[in-house]
Amino acid sequence: MSHILGLKCRECSREYSVSPIHICEFCFGPLEVVYQYEKITKDLSRQKIEGRPKSMWRYRELLPVENGPTIGVNVGFTPLIRADALAKALGVKELYLKNDAVNYPTLSFKDRVVSVALSKAKEFGFRIVACASTGNLANSVAALAASGGLESYIFVPYDLEQGKILGTLVYGTNLIGVRGSYDDVNRLCSEIAENYGWAFVNINLRPFYAEGSKTFGFEIAEQLGWKVPRHVIVPMAGGSLITKIWKGFKELETIGLIKDANTSIHGAQATGSNPIVAAFKAGQDWIKPQKPQTIAKSLAIGNPADGFYALKAIRDSGGSAEDVSDEEIIEAMKLLAQTEGIFTETAGGVTLGVAKKLIEQEVIPRDESILICVTGNGLKTQEAIQDRVGRPLIIDARLSEFKNIFEVKQKETGLKIQATIG
Repeated sequence: MSHILGLKCRECSREYSVSPIHICEFCFGPLEVVYQYEKITKDLSRQKIEGRPKSMWRYRELLPVENGPTIGVNVGFTPLIRADALAKALGVKELYLKNDAVNYPTLSFKDRVVSVALSKAKEFGFRIVACASTGNLANSVAALAASGGLESYIFVPYDLEQGKILGTLVYGTNLIGVRGSYDDVNRLCSEIAENYGWAFVNINLRPFYAEGSKTFGFEIAEQLGWKVPRHVIVPMAGGSLITKIWKGFKELETIGLIKDANTSIHGAQATGSNPIVAAFKAGQDWIKPQKPQTIAKSLAIGNPADGFYALKAIRDSGGSAEDVSDEEIIEAMKLLAQTEGIFTETAGGVTLGVAKKLIEQEVIPRDESILICVTGNGLKTQEAIQDRVGRPLIIDARLSEFKNIFEVKQKETGLKIQATIG
């Protein structure tokens, strides 16, 4: 017997059978997957999960694929590290990083959602898959479609970072650059999905696709010894990831794998694209669309599809939301690299920058456990920081030339130490 009951509208609660649909035909609310939690509670245990291969599919009973994955079987189970050097820099007691910057195969958390979506697309019998993307999703759909023998069409804003363009084209996909913002791209893709009947991972497959993000939360709990941190800071673009991490924690509590989902979820956005944060600060339930203008292009969604539900997750968990400027994003990227050796993309700079801000504002206490979500790799957004990290020192192949620059560096280091002591 399946562990999936079907689909249900998040607004009017009308129920639907499992099929590639994403909108309620009565109230136009979004649909989500519903599970048989009583059955899962009987079938799943910590020991069973721990005995499985180290991928996101060790939690397969809580994912909407009937017979296990057919695409992306090695995705997930990325490192969770205790970041003591960064904790010292921020002045906090207990700090962790969940690092999807090294996720397989395209170095972002999007590999999780795409693995689920494309496995489900194969179940439904689709041969062509597609997406609207700000970059990371484009990389992931192109790569995993290629590995699964599916044809793919990918639509992105035409001015996307070159690293993400190259990291999509290399897989032989059909890449379409659209003049306009991500929101313009998404509107076009909704029309294409209706007219061509393809499997759009973040449109008609969205109820299944979004469930993959829960594994980010499942892994956090397992890797911390089946408990959750007191605070989790999550980047927000469309708002799905933050809602699904919270849903994942609550599911683990429901089926008895963790004792208490006592976590405050905090949302992070760039100041130049902060519609969810703006609504939170104004005490509103509705999102006012924006025209994004930020270096954090992977978060540059002015009309977030799950904005309302992101607000609900933040408020239900007792969390908060904040934004940071482009300058603060760059400084946070450098801080993470120089303390923990992790090169994150701009979205990670947003998340760390917001964490720093919330700690300084005393919204997050310094003596409570904190986890920062790192969702993508800095190699994809080099343009944002390439002029902010200095240049190599060039010398001839002579020991005397190296000796000169080494002595200068030693002197500079000594002056910095004296300034710190003073």
